[in-house]
Amino acid sequence: MSDTQSLNKERHMPSLNRASPNLFSSNIVHQDQDTLHPEQVLDKLTHLLGASNVQADPEKNEHYRMGWRSGGGNALAVLFPQTLLEIWRSLEICVEGDCIIIMQAAKTGLTEGSTPSGNDYDRPVVVINTLAMNQLYLVNDNEQVISLPGATLHQLQSQLNAVNRAPHSVIGSSTLGASIIGGISNNSGGALVKRGPAYTELALFAQINEQGQLVLVNHLDVELGDTPEEILTNLQNGNFDKRELPDSGKLASDKEYIARVKDVDASTPSRFNADKRRLYEASGCAGKLAVFAVRLDTYPIAAKEKTFYIGTNSVSELAQLRRQILSSFDNIPEVGEYMHRDIFDVSAKYGKDTFLSIKHLGTDALPRLFSIKGAIDAKFHKWSWMPKHFTDKVMQFIATLFPKHLPKRMIEYREQYEHHLILKMSDEGIAEAQDFLKTFFAASDTGNYFECSQEESESALLNRFAAAGAALRYEIIHEKEVGEILALDIAIPRNELEWLETLPEEIEKHLEMKLYYGHFFCYVFHQDYILKKGSDAHLVKKMMLELLSARGAKYPAEHNVGHLYEAEPDLQNFYKSLDPTNSFNPGIGKMSKTKRNCSCCV
Repeated sequence: MSDTQSLNKERHMPSLNRASPNLFSSNIVHQDQDTLHPEQVLDKLTHLLGASNVQADPEKNEHYRMGWRSGGGNALAVLFPQTLLEIWRSLEICVEGDCIIIMQAAKTGLTEGSTPSGNDYDRPVVVINTLAMNQLYLVNDNEQVISLPGATLHQLQSQLNAVNRAPHSVIGSSTLGASIIGGISNNSGGALVKRGPAYTELALFAQINEQGQLVLVNHLDVELGDTPEEILTNLQNGNFDKRELPDSGKLASDKEYIARVKDVDASTPSRFNADKRRLYEASGCAGKLAVFAVRLDTYPIAAKEKTFYIGTNSVSELAQLRRQILSSFDNIPEVGEYMHRDIFDVSAKYGKDTFLSIKHLGTDALPRLFSIKGAIDAKFHKWSWMPKHFTDKVMQFIATLFPKHLPKRMIEYREQYEHHLILKMSDEGIAEAQDFLKTFFAASDTGNYFECSQEESESALLNRFAAAGAALRYEIIHEKEVGEILALDIAIPRNELEWLETLPEEIEKHLEMKLYYGHFFCYVFHQDYILKKGSDAHLVKKMMLELLSARGAKYPAEHNVGHLYEAEPDLQNFYKSLDPTNSFNPGIGKMSKTKRNCSCCV
C-alpha cells in the first residue's frame, strides 16, 4: 500500500450522520432540558450494574482515577461492567446524563490519557473500566484474533504460543498488564522491528455523533446480528463463524512497515503517534471512541532464533551498522534494542526485582503481582503515617539481598563499551548476521560482539525490559536528592546519523542523569531525564521539545499525547471527527475540555 493510498483512507471514515448497514443507533439522544442530574445517573447505573460494580466513593476508586506515573482527577463514579452489553447500556445512561466518558482498561499509559486530568471539566466524569471483558477469539485458522477490550498482550501471547503463532506486539517496557485495545487506541509501537505501530481497520465501537446520539458501528466484518443487543451478546459469547471470515481488503496490521523501516534515506521518522497514515477509526482514537473489539493479524513463530550482544564506543559505528543491516539484509531483525551504559546500570540495580521475578516466577505471575502491589500501595497511601512508596523501597531492599544476576560477558561489555545493542535474528537471518558482524567488526577498534547463549539472551532482554520501571524506581529511592523525572519517547528521521543528542548547557545544567534506551532500528528512543533538585520540569520540557522539533523528531512516538503533549493539527482534526461533541476523554492533546455544540442543542 502506498503512502498516498494510506493518506486517502480518511475519506473512508464512516459518516456519523449517514445510514449504514453497519451502524446501529441508540434511542438515547441528549437534549439539555432532559439531562439527568448526577444523582439520577448514579441511581440508573447502580440499578443497571449492581452496587458492587459502581464505585462512587473517592477513597475507594482513587486507584482508577490516578495515572500510572502522574495525573488524575475527580469522577462521579468508576464503573466495572461485566459484559459488553452492560458497557453499551452504561454509555446510554451517560449520554442521557450529559456525562464525560473515559474508557479505561489496564491504565498503564505514561501520559495520563486513561484517567481524568484535573477537576476543571464542565460535566460530570464517569470512568468505565473494561478489564472484565477479556475474551480472545482466534479466527481464520489462527491467522487472526478478535480481542475484547479487557484482553491483554500477555494473555494474547500465552494463547498464541499454544498454536505456534505470535502476536502483533510483545510486552512493552512499562508493565505486563497492557491491553490489546489500549495499544490499538494509541498506535503503540514496541520492540518488534517488523511489526510497526499497532493498527487495524477492523473494529467494533460506539461513538456519539453530531446530533448527540450514541451509535454502534460494526466494522469487524463479522456477521453478529441486527441490533446492539444481538451484536454485543453474540460477540462476547463467541456466537459467530470463526473459520473463514470474509476478507474485505481492510488491513488488520501495518503491512507496509518493513518497507518503511528499510528506507534508511528517508528524512521522516518510521512511526509516531500523530502519523495520519495510521489514524483510522479505533486505531489512534485515544479513547475518543468506546471500542468493544478489534480484529488483528497474528504471525508464524520462527523456527530458530539467535541473539547477538553488541558493544561499541562509537555513535557513528552503531549508525552505520543499522543502515547496512536494514538496507542490505534479506531478513531484517526481529528485535534491535539499544541501551546506553547509564540505563544499563540503573536497570541492573533498580530493576533487579522485576528481572528476578520474571526469571524465577515467569511472566504469568507478574500481572497478579502488579495488581497486589497496586492494591497495597492504594491502601498505604491513605495512611498518612506510612512512608511514601513503601512497597517500592521494600522491594528494592529485598533485591539487594540476592547475588549479582547478570551474566559475566554482559558485565564485561558494560565495563568496555558505552553503547549496547541487543540484536535478535531468526531463521535465514541468523547466518546473514553472523557473516555480517564478523566482517563489520573485524577491523573495528571501537566495538565488538558475541553470540548469546540462551541464558545470556534472556538476561539481556530482561534487563532491557526492566529499564523504564527502573528509571522510575531510581527517582523514588533518591527522591530527597533529585528532582522529577522527565520521560520522553521520540522518533527521529530515518536518515539521521548523529542519533544521540547533544544538549546545550542551558538544558544540561538542570539534569542529574540522562537515560537513553529504545528501539534502535525503528529509531524510536525512550529518553528519561532525572532532574536536579529544584529544577523546573515544565521549563526543561519546553526547551527539550523545542530542541527535538529542530532536529526533525516527532514526539510522542508510541505513548501518545495524553494530557502531557499538544496534539498536532492532523491529530486534533482526527479526534474531532470521531467525537464531535467532545464527550469522550476531552482535554487530551491539550485540547479543550468543554462541550462542543451538537446539532440537537443548537
